[in-house]
Formats: sequence, C-alpha cells, structure tokens
Amino acid sequence: MQIGNKHIIVVGDRVLIRPDEQSEKSPAGLYLPPTVREKEDVWSGTVVEVGPGIPLSEPTNIGEEPWKTETGNVKYIPSQAEIGDYALFLKKASVEIKFEQKKYLIVPQAAILVLVRDELE
Repeated sequence: MQIGNKHIIVVGDRVLIRPDEQSEKSPAGLYLPPTVREKEDVWSGTVVEVGPGIPLSEPTNIGEEPWKTETGNVKYIPSQAEIGDYALFLKKASVEIKFEQKKYLIVPQAAILVLVRDELE
C-alpha cells in the first residue's frame, strides 16, 4: 500500500486491515464508552494490503533453516484474503498501528474468521 512517497510492505501471512469505525452509540441510542467498545472480541474492517503468504521450503533442502533457499526463489502459500475484502477477525490477535494519521490493524491470516468478497460479473 502506498501513501504519498511511503510504502507499507506486509510480510508473511499477515493482512493489513482498515477497521470499521466503532460507533459510539448502541442500536438503542445509548452512548458507549471506549472501554466497552474495546472489549468486543470480533472486529471487522476492509483489507487494504496482503502479505505474500506462508513461505515454503524447497523439498530438497533439509537443513536447520528450511525457509532459506539457495536459489533465492522463495515460494509461498498465498493468503485467502484479497485487497478490498471485508473481514471479520479476532481483535486480540491484531496489532494496531497508525500510519499517516490513520489507524490500521495487522492481523495474521489465522485470526480472520470470515471474508466477504464482491464477485465481479
């Protein structure tokens, strides 16, 4: 993801998500303090960047560090998430960052519960 002249590179099987703005008001019209909103276990947001996936080792390499390859040609199991997907994920597994005054969450693929994707016709 590029903003201005800066670029965020997501590594591994992680996904960068722009979280939904948590409403300060409940459906019944009550105002909720931030501590109540932060205790929600499942959050949602839009996927804005996806890492390359889980690195695979070469089958012929049986060393102590199988993720390192001699050729430098690393292969990955790609993430199921795609840019633009809407994700439901476990908040406790996410890491919050601020980049260019905007809040993002870094979420491992294993913490994503559901992806909603608009299919092109």
